[in-house]
Amino acid sequence: MELAILVVAAGRGSRAGPGAPKQYRLLAGKPLLAHTLSALLKAAPEAKLLPVIHSEDLASYRQSLAFLDKADLGRLLPPAYGGETRQDSVRLGLESLARQGPPEIVLIHDGARPFASPDLIARARAAARQHGAAVPGLALTDTVKQVDAAARVMATAPREAFRAVQTPQAFAFDLILAAHRKAEAAAQNGLTDDAAIAEWAGHDVYVFEGERDNVKITGAEDLARAEAELLYGLADVRTGQGFDVHAFGPGDHLWLGGVKIACDRGLVGHSDADVLSHAITDAILGAIGDGDIGSHFPPSDPQWRGAASAIFLAAALDKLRARGGVLAHIDAMLICEKPKIGPYREAIRESLAKTAGISIERLSIKATTAEGLGFIGREEGMAAMAIATVRLPLAPRAD
Repeated sequence: MELAILVVAAGRGSRAGPGAPKQYRLLAGKPLLAHTLSALLKAAPEAKLLPVIHSEDLASYRQSLAFLDKADLGRLLPPAYGGETRQDSVRLGLESLARQGPPEIVLIHDGARPFASPDLIARARAAARQHGAAVPGLALTDTVKQVDAAARVMATAPREAFRAVQTPQAFAFDLILAAHRKAEAAAQNGLTDDAAIAEWAGHDVYVFEGERDNVKITGAEDLARAEAELLYGLADVRTGQGFDVHAFGPGDHLWLGGVKIACDRGLVGHSDADVLSHAITDAILGAIGDGDIGSHFPPSDPQWRGAASAIFLAAALDKLRARGGVLAHIDAMLICEKPKIGPYREAIRESLAKTAGISIERLSIKATTAEGLGFIGREEGMAAMAIATVRLPLAPRAD
């Protein structure tokens, strides 16, 4: 392997505020880490990627992979588990690469930097090959002051001699692995980045041109700005509607939104007859103009007998993501006399939000009765309606 990219994503992200670690927060419909991995996979088509994650985050990491192009999944090496500090995590990731077949060059990148461009990756790769150790840096535009503990200015630094350093930091693999091992053996644990480790080990480190857009997501404000940037390119907003009906039949439970609900009767259908998931699936397919649930999963096909409707919903979302789109919102309505939906509403929202990969705030579930009228009023069945809002990249104009 000529090039590997180590993606460091084992931190807890406490400065981003309460909630999941920032690398798994949803931005523009998918986790931050998925954005970062997608950008790197696109920027370096021949590279292998090795994520370094926290041992408690394996399930969240696997959920993030659902947002990647399936054709790229083979370029992801099995993740390594990180350590107490970033320095530990990088070393453990390098050791994992060494066991799997060391690359000639390794780029070490923050999982919270989702905007790395192909040009930046190309410069990093060239700099590693030329120098053995190099980092992207930006010239400072603000004046730099040195202050004491009381915030009194002690000196004004010549900003021309300083650079703000980013990732990916680029190295000959053997060089940086040996430097990390040496620092570990010497208990030299206070070094803030991989360039500092290479410097401490006696290597010259060079700076190549970074990018202003290659920002690191740290706090809540960074998350908001990054989401706005990611949504900027998804300006084609579309809606689709879905409707489904199922009759009641023998049984002691039914499925709604992936939640099993006790009931004196079940719903009749070829699959699990989850009327709510079916309506939402059709709404998503409608928003992207790709037929309906029956055209993709015909009831005449025996493989779908008794199938969980989450399969159909996930497939519709895969089609949306394959077009570069994201799911922005779902508004759904259940129409039934029984069972009462209120006690299950939040569990249904949580289940659907997990399957759809959106925050629960982007999913509305309502319920009403038919006031005793028609087949629903006679308790012969139930219906569901849904509206899906999606965002897609603008198509090029045909001049």
